[in-house]
Amino acid sequence: MPQITISIDEDVKKIISQRAEKNLLTLREQIEDILRKSAVRTKTGKKYEVIKIDDKLVSVFSREKRGRKKVKKKKK
Repeated sequence: MPQITISIDEDVKKIISQRAEKNLLTLREQIEDILRKSAVRTKTGKKYEVIKIDDKLVSVFSREKRGRKKVKKKKK
């Protein structure tokens, strides 16, 4: 297994250590798990294809999600 050295703040170390305790892992195992999950997500990430439609009516009612995301309103 390749060796990699990283530098992190004490605050970050504290947060990851707490997360490791919660998951019953060591600090090293928790960091390896985080990196592994990140690599898997990147590997299988969705790549959006841009579909150009000439018909405006079809493009309006297509299932393709475009535009801004809806803003959630906070409850008072």
